[in-house]
Amino acid sequence: MRAAPADNRDFIPATRMSLSDPTRFILIGTSHAGNVGAAARAMKVMGFDDLVLVAPRWPDVLKHEEAHAMASGATDVLERARVVPALADALDGVTCVCATAMTPRDFGPPTRAPRECFAELAAQPPQRVAFVFGSERYGMSNDDVYRCHVALSIPTLPDYGSLNLAQAVQLIAYDWRQALGGFAVEPRTPEVQLADGVAVQGMLDHWQRTLVEIDFLDPAAPRKLMPRLQQLLNRARLTVEEIHILRGIARAVDKARIRRSG
Repeated sequence: MRAAPADNRDFIPATRMSLSDPTRFILIGTSHAGNVGAAARAMKVMGFDDLVLVAPRWPDVLKHEEAHAMASGATDVLERARVVPALADALDGVTCVCATAMTPRDFGPPTRAPRECFAELAAQPPQRVAFVFGSERYGMSNDDVYRCHVALSIPTLPDYGSLNLAQAVQLIAYDWRQALGGFAVEPRTPEVQLADGVAVQGMLDHWQRTLVEIDFLDPAAPRKLMPRLQQLLNRARLTVEEIHILRGIARAVDKARIRRSG
C-alpha cells in the first residue's frame, strides 16, 4: 500500500516548467527509488530534465541513495525534480497531457501509438507536453487517464507487453526527441580520404607486374584478370592508406621472390 505523507509540507509545488525544454515527465505513485533514478537517466540522455513525482511511496525518494545510484550521472535531474500531492498539481503550464496507459473501457482519450502521435504533435504549433506514467503495480487510475488528451500505447509483442517504468520512459523520451528533430550522430573516427583514380591505377599496375613475376598472371592469356580486379577495387572504395598497404604487400612479394631466386 502506498504510504501517504504526513502533510503537504513534504511536497514542493510544481510552479515552473524546465528552462531547457518544455517537456515534462510525470511519475505517479512510484514505489521504488531505483525506478525514479533510472527514469531520470532515461530523460537526460534524450535532453529532458523536467521531472515531477506525484505522491510517491516515499516523499523523500529524491534523496534516496538508490535513486542517485540508478540516475548514473543524471542526479541534476533529481535535484531539480518536484514532488506534488496530485496529478492536477503537476499540470501547471501544460497544454497537452499524454497518458501511458490503456484507455478505460467505458470512455476516455483516444489510444495512439507514440511514433504516429508524436509526428502529428510535433508538426503543430509548439505546446508544453507532459507524459504521465502510472505506478509500477497499478498503472494509472481512470480518473488520471481522463485528465489526459491521449493515451499512448507502446507497440509490444501481444503476448508479452511487460515494460518496467524506466524502459517505458526511455522509449517515450526517444520517440519524442526524434519527432522534435533528434540529435546529430557525432562521428567517432576521422573522415577518410578516398584514393583517386591515379592512385588506384598505379596500384593496379604494380600488382600486375608482381602477378606476372610470380606466374599468377599470364600476359599471353590474361583472362580479364586485371579488369576484374579493377571492378573489385571500385566496389571497395579504397582509401589512400589502403592503397599504401596493398602496394606494400606487392613490394614485400617482390622482395621475397628476389631473395628466393638469389
